[in-house]
Amino acid sequence: MLWRLRLIAILPVVMSLASTVVTFLLGTAEIGKAILGLGHAADADMAYMAKLLGGVVTGIDLYLIGIALLIFGYGVYELLISPIEAAREGSGGGSGLLDIRNLDQLKEKLVKVLVVALIVSAFKAMLTLPITDGQSLAFFCLSLLLLALSGYLVTGEHGHGRPGPFLRRDD
Repeated sequence: MLWRLRLIAILPVVMSLASTVVTFLLGTAEIGKAILGLGHAADADMAYMAKLLGGVVTGIDLYLIGIALLIFGYGVYELLISPIEAAREGSGGGSGLLDIRNLDQLKEKLVKVLVVALIVSAFKAMLTLPITDGQSLAFFCLSLLLLALSGYLVTGEHGHGRPGPFLRRDD
């Protein structure tokens, strides 16, 4: 009975996969609105162009959130319900983003995708950041530095192919 109770985990799997579809559709709608807005861009100012670019970046951010939800749903299914052998056979051993064999791998892959989503969100906020004086320019540069540092740390490679201090590789 206790072993069969694990099947309740199908609920978060189904909901996260449904949420993946929703976020992909929302991201597509945002990018579609930005593309449709290009018709008015010929005589538009920089603020309008930044708004269009913000729509594209929002769409990308929604796609990344959808990918995180997909990884979560797939990982919960693999860990609690049943391994998906067809995915491992088709990809030559399953070394991709959806190859999740333990909870640490699920956590690591989710962290990587969510950090990239946060970087994209920060980039969107920086698009409309007004730079009017030296202090705002310094904050803008500091933001860029922090984004670059977070991207560097999330890759896990820090010279000579060695794993970084925060995320390790299971290769």
